[in-house]
Amino acid sequence: MLQCKESPSGQMLLAIRQFNSREWYDCHETIEELWLGEKGEMRDFLQGTLQISVAMLHWHNGNHGGAISLLTSGVTYLKRVPDVCLWVDVATLIADSDKVRLALESLGKDHMESLESTLIPQIKTASAVRFPSPTEE
Repeated sequence: MLQCKESPSGQMLLAIRQFNSREWYDCHETIEELWLGEKGEMRDFLQGTLQISVAMLHWHNGNHGGAISLLTSGVTYLKRVPDVCLWVDVATLIADSDKVRLALESLGKDHMESLESTLIPQIKTASAVRFPSPTEE
């Protein structure tokens, strides 16, 4: 079982690259393989990230309701994990996903393709993360 304070696996790094390249379906497939064997906060982290990826795929394919629904549930899962997990800046992903959801709600189904490209979330890695040593915990 993985823990949030660990380094990301090669498969997770691939998922991040796929997400940031807007290969949301492939990202979903990659994360799903990781998600199936996990429990607890790691499962929540992976499920939340997976759902945001699928939400962006729904947006891309013109499914307004699916995008809104999965952005909402994805953020709900991510709020259950630390602000940084597997080097991912979860707090920023949550904030960026909320901005996309609000923009899509405002644009509505008929104008969702007008979403500003600057609002499309990217998975960012946290810089200079310091986790407590075992003696500090």
